[in-house]
Amino acid sequence: MSREWGSAGSRWLGVGLAAVLAVVTIGLTVTGRLQLYINPSQAWFACGMAALLLVGAVASFALPLGSEEDHGHDHGDGSGADDDHAHVRRSPLAVAATVAGGVVASGVAIAALALPPATLSAELAMDRDTGSPPLFAGADDVQLGVVDTSAFGVGDWSAVFATATSPEKYEGESVVLTGFVTPGEGGGIDLSRLVITHCVIDAQPAALPVAGEALPDGLETGQWIELTGDVSVDDAGGLVVRASAIETIPEPEDPYEY
Repeated sequence: MSREWGSAGSRWLGVGLAAVLAVVTIGLTVTGRLQLYINPSQAWFACGMAALLLVGAVASFALPLGSEEDHGHDHGDGSGADDDHAHVRRSPLAVAATVAGGVVASGVAIAALALPPATLSAELAMDRDTGSPPLFAGADDVQLGVVDTSAFGVGDWSAVFATATSPEKYEGESVVLTGFVTPGEGGGIDLSRLVITHCVIDAQPAALPVAGEALPDGLETGQWIELTGDVSVDDAGGLVVRASAIETIPEPEDPYEY
C-alpha cells in the first residue's frame, strides 16, 4: 500500500501539477486574461505548450500506477542485487524535503486554479520604482530623435522624459494617456503604468509627472485615469505632462504596456 501511495504522490508532483497549470493557462487564454501574466505576443506559445502538456498528461493514464519506478529493469525473482535496488530506503531528510516541496507546489497550483486573476498593484509599482525609465521602452524611438509620438504610451514617454537632450523639441506634443495615479514630487501626482517585456515577473514601472489646472481633488493612489494634455517644459528644464482634462475610469481589461 505504501508503494502505491508513493507512486500516486510521485505522479501528482509530476503529471498532476503540470496538468493543473496547463488547465489554468488554457483557461486564462480562453477568457482573455492571460495578458495579466505574460506579454500577449507570447500567448500563442504558452497556450500551445499547455495544450501539448495536457495531452501528455492524459496519455500518462495509460501507464499502470507504479510503472515509473521500474526504470525498465527486470527484477527477476525478487532476490539479489536487483531486489535490493528496488527497495532502497530514502533518508528521512530526503522524504521530508520531498513532502515539504510537494505541499508548497500543490498549494501554488491549487491557488492558481481557484483564485481569480489579478493585476499587480500600484503599491508594487511604487516599490519597484527606481527613478529610471523601463528598460527598452521607447529606446529605439528616442535614439532616432523626434518621431511620430501619436502611439506613445506612458512607458515610451517616460523614456523620452528621461533621455531627451533637447526637451524643447517635444514642447506642445498632444497626448491622451491612460494610467494610474501615484504620488509625485512636491505633493503632485504622477501618471504611472507597469511595462512588461515577457511576463509580470519582469514588470517595470513607468511614471510621468503631471501638472496643470485640470487636476481634480481627491485622486487617490491606484486610481485609473485617462489624461488629455500636452507635453511641456517646466521651469527646471524638464519635461512634464500639462493636463487639460482628467477623467477617472475603471481599470482597463489590459492594464499593462508592452
